[in-house]
Amino acid sequence: MWKYLAPLAGFLVLAVAFYFGLQRNPSVIPSPLIGKPAPQFSLPDVRDPARQVSNADYRGKMYLLNVWGTWCVGCRQEHDTLIEIAKSSPVPIIGLNWKDEREAAIGWLDQLGDPYVASAFDPEGRVAIDWGVYGAPETFLVGADGRVLRKHVAAMTMEAWRQDFEPLIAAGAAAGASP
Repeated sequence: MWKYLAPLAGFLVLAVAFYFGLQRNPSVIPSPLIGKPAPQFSLPDVRDPARQVSNADYRGKMYLLNVWGTWCVGCRQEHDTLIEIAKSSPVPIIGLNWKDEREAAIGWLDQLGDPYVASAFDPEGRVAIDWGVYGAPETFLVGADGRVLRKHVAAMTMEAWRQDFEPLIAAGAAAGASP
């Protein structure tokens, strides 16, 4: 009898695991950074290599870090959304140009518009590794306390912005944090 119950028990354990696994949203990739201090970086600016872009410059303020590249289809899809967000949100957007060519990145920003207060140039992807980037585009919301509040994997949409980011920004503002 035991020889029949052991496989049945194993099957039931797998069935429960699959059931709960299929219930989760596949577009949400958990980040080990959520709730932890954002990795610090200082990189040359895309447009001006003599100027450094550092998230330390935003200490005490909420900011977005958007990982992008000219080779990235999703980055092109989200670009107009980022322009709209930059116009309407008090939260600055820092770009992290990832594994790209500087000339291509400058051309992209000149042609499509520049939603970033600054865009760091990370051609080898070292800073992106520190942030746990899987692929572009990815967007992180960092609180005024320097902790990562949210990670969005995929092209940013106004729906995702309103649903996932604006409530966190409003909560930070209500708590007295400077957006």
